[in-house]
Amino acid sequence: MSTFQRDAISTFRFVRCSFDSATGVARLVYAFDDGEELVETIAIPGAPFALDAQRAATVERALRLLHLIAGVSYYKAAVPGGIRIDSYAIDAATARLLESIYENGLGEFAYRNGIDLRGRIRFPAVHPSPNGRRAGDEGRGYDGTSAADPSPQPLSRRERGLQALTAIGGGKDSLVSIEALRALGVEQTATWIGSSPLIAACAARTGLSTLNIGRQLASQLFEYNRQGAYNGHIPVTAINSAILVLAALVRGFDHVVFSNERSASYGSEIRDTTGTIVAQVNHQWSKGWAFERDFGEYVHAHVAPGVHYCSLLRPLSELAVARQFAKTDRYDAHFSSCNRNFHILGERPANRWCGQCPKCHFVFLALAPFMPKPRLMAIFGRNLLDDPTLASGFDALIEYRDHKPFECVGEGREARAAFIALAQRPAWREDALVRRFAREIAPQLGEVPPLESLLAPTGEHRIPADLWERVRAHFAA
Repeated sequence: MSTFQRDAISTFRFVRCSFDSATGVARLVYAFDDGEELVETIAIPGAPFALDAQRAATVERALRLLHLIAGVSYYKAAVPGGIRIDSYAIDAATARLLESIYENGLGEFAYRNGIDLRGRIRFPAVHPSPNGRRAGDEGRGYDGTSAADPSPQPLSRRERGLQALTAIGGGKDSLVSIEALRALGVEQTATWIGSSPLIAACAARTGLSTLNIGRQLASQLFEYNRQGAYNGHIPVTAINSAILVLAALVRGFDHVVFSNERSASYGSEIRDTTGTIVAQVNHQWSKGWAFERDFGEYVHAHVAPGVHYCSLLRPLSELAVARQFAKTDRYDAHFSSCNRNFHILGERPANRWCGQCPKCHFVFLALAPFMPKPRLMAIFGRNLLDDPTLASGFDALIEYRDHKPFECVGEGREARAAFIALAQRPAWREDALVRRFAREIAPQLGEVPPLESLLAPTGEHRIPADLWERVRAHFAA
């Protein structure tokens, strides 16, 4: 393996991609400059797959979109100024989508590494020319097709009801979506990527059909990290979304359902010592509305009009999701939102909840207003709100003397509303952090919206109208 010299790299290359319908394996190949190839594989179970010409062409479009989006895992290692696509070309709409995903999805990564990405990331788009060829085709080994067909046709459908690939992540949100769709009689397959035993156990607990997609990163990436590559947070949900769209097309599903709530659209406001905002960073940008809207519209217009991508929880706040989850104890002994359970490398907690990370803190706080105290303590193993050593972690959640953590947690106003609600309840008000909030912090805050005002569905979403009316009624029941 050659030495990785981060600052000497000038170009990141999308070398080629392929999908083998006989094995169900997609190969995504990248490289820096003229260096060794970095090969990532995606394995979709159920092969061999019989793809007619129209479906094969649609799968190819989805494959190229995945190739382009998944490249962010490797591009970030050096963040070179040049980007090259070797084996196909993309149009302006594709370039705009990718530039948005890379710049916004790498926002936290750029902030932590002190890199300014504005105007740095430019994908090479080709443009129609009068002779029918695309300007820039010559000399590229380009086969005349683009990553984005301007008018892809819907695939033929069998007579059947809605068929959904529902992403499951092992936490409360996806389980709320799964139970909502189950209640409405929607046929669904619980789908996840990677080898997490925790997610597998949650998926099994649903009693649904399951689909576990394999993803193997290029092994060199970990060595590059040891040699000084840039490292940090990437837009994982964008990559997973592209993987599930590909899987839906290969396996014949017409809906891809995620479980990202409206709170995901709000990031962290970084302030200096004077209180002036100097940066706005959204750790979960690819879980937010802007990504869902742009990606979903792109898939419909340029990849597969018959595959609908949406988040079933987009109109809900984190608190509203917590209220829905609390309605059943089916998953109490199985779910976990603790991020330490999902690290690719590093130590994992012996239990499902470490009790130390922002996700543990927020989920405990969000569930507390809707769940009997003994039940919540049984889930976590202890009362996190009665531990004074955790004060700084909860302060960050309410954006008190700190910014919102770089984690998938709700808005500061949701955390404050939950604290205020708990301060009024005998079961919780004497716990150390609730008592501290009521006595020391609440008097310093401005007006905090009441918890009930944050529970109503509101805002934009991509849920099909007929399905949304039924989902709304289910959540209101």
